[in-house]
Amino acid sequence: MPNTPIMTVANLHKTYGKAGSKQYEALKGIDFTVNEGEFVGIMGASGSGKTTLLNMLATLDQPTSGEVTIHQQPITHLKGNQLADFRAKEIGFIFQDFNLLETMTAYENIALPLTLQNVAMKQIKPAVENVASQLGIAEFLTNYPNELSGGQKQRVAAARALINQPAMLFGDEPTGALDSSSARELLDLFSKINREQAVSILLVTHDPFSASYCQRILFIKDGRIGQELKRGDLPRKDFYQQILDTLGTFEQ
Repeated sequence: MPNTPIMTVANLHKTYGKAGSKQYEALKGIDFTVNEGEFVGIMGASGSGKTTLLNMLATLDQPTSGEVTIHQQPITHLKGNQLADFRAKEIGFIFQDFNLLETMTAYENIALPLTLQNVAMKQIKPAVENVASQLGIAEFLTNYPNELSGGQKQRVAAARALINQPAMLFGDEPTGALDSSSARELLDLFSKINREQAVSILLVTHDPFSASYCQRILFIKDGRIGQELKRGDLPRKDFYQQILDTLGTFEQ
C-alpha cells in the first residue's frame, strides 16, 4: 500500500557522557518516517550524527530518549531475546567492510541468520539458492570470502541481509570499500530489489553518486535533519547534480 509507514522515528535524542560530567548531544530530536517500499538516503559530513542515527535505527545502540517503530513494533525498549528475535527477522544490515566470516563459505555466510534461528536445513537450502540467484552469485556459493572480489563479497553480504525478507534493509556506506564499477553494480542491485521486491531501504552515505539512487534524501547536520530532497521524476544524473548543489550550500 502506498504511503504506509514501515518505520517511524519520533523525537530521537542521543547524549553521550554521564550526568554531571561533560556531555555531548549527538542527536537533537530527529523525526521522520520511511514508507513501505521506499529507498531513502541519509547524508551528512563526518560527525553530523548519521552513523549514530543508523545505530539507533538498526537496534545496535539505544537512544537517550525518543522512539523508533519498525513494522508497528516499538523497538527502543526491546532487550535480550526479544531484541535478538526482532533483529533477526525484521532487519537486514549491510556494512562497509562486508563483515563476512572468513572460515565459512559464501553459502554458510548467507545461511547464518536462518541457522541461528534453527530453521530446518531443507528450508535453508532453497532460500539461499533463491537469494543467491537473484543477486547473481549462485556460482560462488562454495567459495570462501578470501576467494571473492570486493563486489562479490558485498553481494554475499547483501544476500545474508535479505535472506529473512526483512522489513527494513540498512546500508552503512555499503559501497565504501568497492571500486566504482562494483559500487555501481551494487547500487543497481539495490534499486532492483527495492523496485521488484518492494524492500524498504535506508542508505547512510557521504557519497552523492550512491545517494542519487535514492528516492528521497535526508541531510543531517549537527544532530538535526536540516533539509530533505525528493527525486520525483528526475533522471538520476539530474538528481545527482541537485544533490551536489544542495551539499554545496548545506555544508557551508
